[in-house]
Formats: sequence, C-alpha cells, structure tokens
Amino acid sequence: MEAADAMHGRVVLGDPHGRWSGAVLDSRRVSGGELFFALAGEHTDGHRFVADSLERGAAGAVVETEVARPGRSGSAETGAVIRVEDSLGALHALTREVRKRLPGRLVAVTGSAGKTTTKDLVAEMLSRRFKVARNPGNLNNLFGFPISLLSIPEGTEWMVAEMGMSTPGELRRLADLGRPDLVVYTNVRPVHLEFFDGVSDIAEAKAELLEGLSSDGIVVANADDPEVVRIVERHRGRVVWYGLGESARYGAEKLHELPKGGSRFDFRVDGELYPGELPLYGLHNVENFLAAAACAHTAGVSPEEILRAAAEARPASMRGVVHELAAGGLVVDDSYNSNPDALRRSLESARALDGKRHWAVLGSMLELGVASEEFHRQAGREAVELGFSPVIAVGAEARALAAGARDAGGSALWIAEAIEAAGTARAELRSGDVVLIKGSRGIGLETVVSGLLEEAP
Repeated sequence: MEAADAMHGRVVLGDPHGRWSGAVLDSRRVSGGELFFALAGEHTDGHRFVADSLERGAAGAVVETEVARPGRSGSAETGAVIRVEDSLGALHALTREVRKRLPGRLVAVTGSAGKTTTKDLVAEMLSRRFKVARNPGNLNNLFGFPISLLSIPEGTEWMVAEMGMSTPGELRRLADLGRPDLVVYTNVRPVHLEFFDGVSDIAEAKAELLEGLSSDGIVVANADDPEVVRIVERHRGRVVWYGLGESARYGAEKLHELPKGGSRFDFRVDGELYPGELPLYGLHNVENFLAAAACAHTAGVSPEEILRAAAEARPASMRGVVHELAAGGLVVDDSYNSNPDALRRSLESARALDGKRHWAVLGSMLELGVASEEFHRQAGREAVELGFSPVIAVGAEARALAAGARDAGGSALWIAEAIEAAGTARAELRSGDVVLIKGSRGIGLETVVSGLLEEAP
C-alpha cells in the first residue's frame, strides 16, 4: 500500500495492495473504504476501536501499538493494519503526500471571526466555475484539516479550507500541510487571550499561514483591519484588498439592513457597481461576502456569478440563523461562538431587526484571559445601551456581563447553566419579541434556542 510507504509504516496484517478512499478518526464514521487513524486522546484511545472500524468496512487502520487480530466481516477479510511510530505524524505525512497532487489549488481562510461563513461563500462562488471541495463544519485544526483533505474527491480543482488556531505555531503546521495557493484574512480580534499577550500577538500567529503560501500565491486581505494590514504589508507577493473603505479594490456601497435579516448593497469591483443581496443576518456578513468575492473574482468568477451565489447563501448552523416564530417575533441563533467584537456586531444587527421588544441571552465568552471580567462588563453595558432588556447572562464568566448591564441601568439576570436559562427564557418570551442568543460554544446555548422554538407563543 503506497499509503504505508508515505507514512513510513508497514502493513502488519491484511492485503498490502488494498485501495483506500477517505480518512476518519472516529470508527462510527466509517462508511466503507476509509483509513482509520487510531489516535490516543485525553478521554479515550482510538486503538480500542480498530476492530470496530475494520468490521464496518475500513480499508485499513493506522496504529502505533500492537492490536488484536481483527475478525471477519461476513465472508470477506477485513482491511489492513498499518503499524507506524506515531499515528498523528502518519496522518500528517500522508496529507503532505496527497497534497502534491490534490487538490489542484487550495484556498486557506483564517481570521478571528467569520471563517466558516467566508469559507462557505467562497466555495459556493467558486463552484460556479470549478469542481470544489471544502472542509465540513469547523474541521479546521491539525486533526480535522488532514481528514478533510484526505477525503476530497479525485479531480477536485479547488479546496476551500478554513484554518483555525488557538496557540502559536498551529497555523505554521497547517500551512505546511496545506501549502495554500491563496490565503484569505478576515480579521484579527481579541480571542484566545489565555494563550496570547494581546491582539498583536494573535496577528503574528495568523501571519504564520503565509509561510506555507506557494511562490506565486495570492493574499486576499481586509483593508479595514489594522492588524491584518500590518502583517500582510510585509508579504512581498501579490495582495488583493477588500473592505468598506474607498481605497479597496473590492468594496460595498449603499448598505441597507433588511427588517428580518439580510442586506442589500452595491458590490464594487474596480470602480464598477453591481446591485446585490445577501440573505445572511447582520451587516458584518457583508465583509465576509467581500472577502469571498475578492477571492472568487481573482480565481476567475464573474461579478454576476458571485452575486447569484451570494443570493442563494444560507447561514451555517448556530451562526446567525434567524427563526421566525409562528405567532410573531424572531429568535436569532448565534450560539456557536462569541468574542467581544463579534458580540457587539451581533447585538447591533439584532437591534436592527423589526420587533416590539429586544432582549438577549448572552453566554460567557471563553479564553479571554486576565481581561475577561472587563470584556464581559463592557458587553453588558453595550447590550443595555443598544436597547436590550432584559439581559440573561449564562455561565461563570458572564456574571460580570450581568453586572455591567445593571451598571448601565438595565434589567439583568445571571444564571449558571444553559438548561436553567432555557426555562427562564421560555417564560420571558412574548409575541413580537426579537431574542438574540449568543455565547461561546462551551456554554451550550443551543439548549436555549431549542427551548424557545419548542415553546414559542
């Protein structure tokens, strides 16, 4: 098996000439023909599930230690077992080998916020002209990205890959694996501050992605973000700028927020204006559109095709999904994640939606380090100043958010757990309300969203 050679491993059981297609880390995701990589994690060890993966039809299992000889699946022999020194290292080695031929070109999207939306928009726009693959969901780290790349179809012309990080060095390693042809920067914001001293250090970590850019690669960058500008201006290759300022090649004018979410605007390309509409909640998504549009146009997609793709866009789960209630009112599910800047923008966008009353369930913003309390207090004050009442704060760190809301003269309640907050929110909901739900993923505010949708008046 050529894969074994690429991983510096050897086939110790099964057919060394077997063929594989795709890769998985979870034996339950085997559908047939994949390579299963047995990784040792904090909570379990993938080696426990080697036999299960092969019984489910995996073409092979990559292991570090000796495993029990697998049984049979019906009358057919089970797949091969490949012994390597390090399963994660083997996963990365195989990714580097496959990347030499597949995909034809790769877009890497990074930033503190907007990565998934921008990735999805880029993929939809490029698919108007090319055979496109993308990493599903947020499989954007040193585990998820390799699995995604190893699973794309033969003949893929462009892969659009979201690449994230939480500590220094991660993007450098991802860049080495992906070798992007085009890098997109959305923004740099105060996130993961438990691991960084400040926003400038976050920007430097984002700059690591440029180290893997191909020699003729292109950078698509946000001209409105000073930290993005600072790191990208050091790049000696081609840079394409987008932004809401007049100097950017790709911009937007006459922005208008729609009453139930979405926006209308004129898309500007080299001074020419094209009227467009984006059915995604919040004006901040126009910036994500511009990032994607700049990328797609640079790759050869026309403005008209770009705008047709944008008009068909739909939000990813828990990322600004606006639910219209049968009895009147809106629930904005922005519960996937949160940081100070993203929360402020989401509050502004929710406030622009039509409703009799605006209130919010706001969860803790995690990984903000020593500045966490002040960030939360400021968020509570901003929510009240924008007209949200009441403010229900959820999670240990959000206690300061409730305090900030009360400091600003607002009505606020602190609740420790999302499950309790769901009941409180159900009791609070009235016909005609606009309710924003936003918090870090670890707080689990999707429980509140589900409760509101089930119990809507």
